[in-house]
Amino acid sequence: MIDEADSDKPDSDTLKLDRPVSAPALRVNLVTLGVDDLPASTRFYEALGLARSRRFSNADITFFVAGSVVLGLYSWARLAEDANLAEAPRPQAFRGAALAWNCGSSLEVDAAIDRAVGAGARLLKPAQKVFWGGYSGYFADLDGHAWEVAHNPFFPLDSQGRMTLPE
Repeated sequence: MIDEADSDKPDSDTLKLDRPVSAPALRVNLVTLGVDDLPASTRFYEALGLARSRRFSNADITFFVAGSVVLGLYSWARLAEDANLAEAPRPQAFRGAALAWNCGSSLEVDAAIDRAVGAGARLLKPAQKVFWGGYSGYFADLDGHAWEVAHNPFFPLDSQGRMTLPE
């Protein structure tokens, strides 16, 4: 139940309801990456083919529509502060997460990795056939965020480029 005595919540959330409020279904709508140089990172992702939202981007944050997800770029220090995390020490090793760019073929994977490296990415692993039956490679963006570029023949892409999971 929402309790009106909870003063940390906005006014619209402090209404006393006579029923429990269920949590909404989990959806990944927005991924925000902490970056050191917002203009350089913005140019990098534009070079990968993403179009910046001119309406919602500003000097402090950049938004891109990336299929059904929005990719945000924001100051590393300010993102850490917003999440109530220490800014340093920054991880130099694997961070425990990778973003994925799924492609329709092995040739598209090679072209995507070539495009990323041409835009300034660091190649982490050349594209190759992998144990699970697909084809993938990895690059790191300007701030070290790992991206897997993959063709997975078991997870087809629909006409909009969204991955589908067969039943």
